Amino acid sequence: MVEHSRSRPDALINLDRSVCYNRGMVAKLEKKPSPRQRLLAAADELFYNEGIHAVGIDRVIERAGVARGSLYYNFSGKDDLIKEYLLGRHASWTGRVDEQVAKANGPAEKILAVFDALGALFVEPSYRGCAFVNAIAEAPVDGPEIRAAAHFRSWLHELFGNLTAELPVHNPQELADQLVILYDGAVAGAQMDNSPKTAATAKTVASIIIGASLGRDLPELERLQLTAD
Repeated sequence: MVEHSRSRPDALINLDRSVCYNRGMVAKLEKKPSPRQRLLAAADELFYNEGIHAVGIDRVIERAGVARGSLYYNFSGKDDLIKEYLLGRHASWTGRVDEQVAKANGPAEKILAVFDALGALFVEPSYRGCAFVNAIAEAPVDGPEIRAAAHFRSWLHELFGNLTAELPVHNPQELADQLVILYDGAVAGAQMDNSPKTAATAKTVASIIIGASLGRDLPELERLQLTAD
């Protein structure tokens, strides 16, 4: 009986070790990316860096390290993979912008925060331009890239439209359209000139036109007085 009582703690210890080991194995298995996740990660890397139509399905499968059947199990084909790739890019960027805007106080500061988000993006070594601009440059007229880009542009116009609507300006939509042009110019300049400073320049111009728009709502006499000064 004494020997039995002494052996029991060892058995419990071994059991605990077994349970911990099994839990650890389960955790490792849960953290392993699924074939779908690996395919999306491979597509994101290859499509963005090399071009959507320059990269074939076989390259994506090879980079993902999955069986060919995994692609067609998770996606209906390359167009479906392209759509999901661009949806992922859209979600990632809108999340970053929302986070930056949320840190700002006041509607004008929130607008300028969008350009701060661009500045942070432009200095990243992996930046190769706007994924949507790159995608539609090589897309067929009926490709999934066109629909994804339209969805992205709708978000961009809505973003500035909602932000300018919070300002006491005479024509918030006109101001929103101007800000979209500044946004596009910063993106194009950063890519074409390889200059991340375009975001700061666009932010400065945005500040000027916001101030000018706010000035238009001043009483006529006060506005004239400011002009004379």
